[in-house]
Amino acid sequence: MPNKDILTTADTAKLLGVSIRTAQLLIEGGSVPSWKTPGGHRRVYRSDIQALIDGRSGEARAPSATVIVVAPTEQLEAYRRLFSDVPECGIQTFDDLHAALFAIASLRPHAVLIDVRDGASDRSEFLRKLATNPALGHSRILAIGLEEKAARENAERLDLFATPEEAIAAIRTSLGDAGEPVAALAEAAFPIALNEGQRLVALERAGLLDTAPEEAFDRLTWLAAEALKAPVSLIAMLTPSRQWFKSRVGLSLSETPRSWAFCNYTIMQKDVFVVEDLASDARFAQNPAVAGEPGFRFYAGSPILDGEGFPVGSLCVLDYESRSLSPREEQILSSLAALGSAEVRLRKTEQELRDAVRKSR
Repeated sequence: MPNKDILTTADTAKLLGVSIRTAQLLIEGGSVPSWKTPGGHRRVYRSDIQALIDGRSGEARAPSATVIVVAPTEQLEAYRRLFSDVPECGIQTFDDLHAALFAIASLRPHAVLIDVRDGASDRSEFLRKLATNPALGHSRILAIGLEEKAARENAERLDLFATPEEAIAAIRTSLGDAGEPVAALAEAAFPIALNEGQRLVALERAGLLDTAPEEAFDRLTWLAAEALKAPVSLIAMLTPSRQWFKSRVGLSLSETPRSWAFCNYTIMQKDVFVVEDLASDARFAQNPAVAGEPGFRFYAGSPILDGEGFPVGSLCVLDYESRSLSPREEQILSSLAALGSAEVRLRKTEQELRDAVRKSR
């Protein structure tokens, strides 16, 4: 007789009210605690799923891929450069403590990194208040250069580091998926972030995959094509096996295999990713879309982020001739992608409001 306290992936999906695919991604990404049977099947406890629904566990909220850095003004650019090589997260940098506090409260970041190597008393006090605030249990607090006495007083809540490099390495490790790598991507020929499983859950949660064209997104691809004089413009979303286009200008294909996607590299970037000549770049020269039809030669893309900082898609332009983008054109593409990010966040807010209204009835 089946144990009603132990659930299959299908049972989990039904209880959460999501697709089996989303439940699978939640389990594989570690957002739902699970274990494997001797036969290799995933199982979860009903109590863990109920805690997720009731909001009693730290897993009840969506994981965040945002890191907030608080440091002196002259150090912020150095932090942005260091984090540019960390594809698992987005960052927001602050030298103003009031602005930082507002961002922490509204974004509920994965981690807050505070640099007090200059001994600034206001930043040290800010760090102490964060470390003693129980409402921030969802965020890691990292301190760089904290005095020994202050470190001892808050040792249980703080992660202490001597250098930014050490702290960033620890953040990247903590951002990684708790579960096993997504099976379809285990041996991929393109780069994959450590938290790809969580990104795929965020993509499912955005609710845009395989939906009809929408004017809000079609405006963005049209503007990108017109402003950058590009024959092709796309909003692409990457699943484990395919690249699907939410909006497209100048291309008849609605999707491609994921292995064809230049956007695999874009979602690993903070800013605009540009390849001026795809045919002469070893990463892309043998790509079917370069070596064969339609014979692309130029690509530029910028990530589209959800409210938790995960790249759920990208806005890109392509050309059949090699070319470059000016700094102004890169800014245009980045700004249009930011509008796409705002649209994704707006949809989530609207959905949360509808859910709240439904629950209140």
